[in-house]
Amino acid sequence: MSEEFVLNLARESIIMVLMLAAPMLLLSLAVGLGVSIFQATTQIQEPTLTFVPKIVAVFLGVLIFGSWMLNMIVQFAVNLFQDMGGLI
Repeated sequence: MSEEFVLNLARESIIMVLMLAAPMLLLSLAVGLGVSIFQATTQIQEPTLTFVPKIVAVFLGVLIFGSWMLNMIVQFAVNLFQDMGGLI
């Protein structure tokens, strides 16, 4: 294995992790912002109020984006194993 291959693999891995985590993080961020605005306008200062909507949003995100995430992971693994075969 060359240095270039290892660095390319690390870069692709980091990009893959960011792409897989982005939908869940963005959903959680949007729901948290919405709940925070709701809490500020109604002056309800309950710290546990933000957890349930975020958990529900992330769960729905997994249901919606789960097949896409699985396809991305499988495609990455297949490409990785194909590239490793040429190096051994």
